[in-house]
Amino acid sequence: MKYTRIFADGNGDSHFEEVEVGLTDQGMVGRLSQAVAVQEMIFRENEPGYDWDFHTAPARQFIVLLDGEIEIETSLGEKRQFKGGDVLLVEDTTGKGHRTRNVIAQKRQSLFIKL
Repeated sequence: MKYTRIFADGNGDSHFEEVEVGLTDQGMVGRLSQAVAVQEMIFRENEPGYDWDFHTAPARQFIVLLDGEIEIETSLGEKRQFKGGDVLLVEDTTGKGHRTRNVIAQKRQSLFIKL
């Protein structure tokens, strides 16, 4: 299992990084990761025309995309698309930030899980 991390380097530029989550066999329950402490969870819905210019993440948080499709652009111009079921860890709370827009013009739902 993996997620994509978005972070800022020492120059304030944002980057993508793929992070593999270690899982251990727990028998009938399945393969589980170590527990991750969280502060709160927020349900979110975006309108079809969502297009937020460069911004920093409001908090260090996981974003779980429930549906729809987005494109995220780093401050260096790298773009990646993510869809329902993808998990992101946004940590670029300082620096130049990233840009996010809906790829498909439809309402989109996600979860913010603040760490």
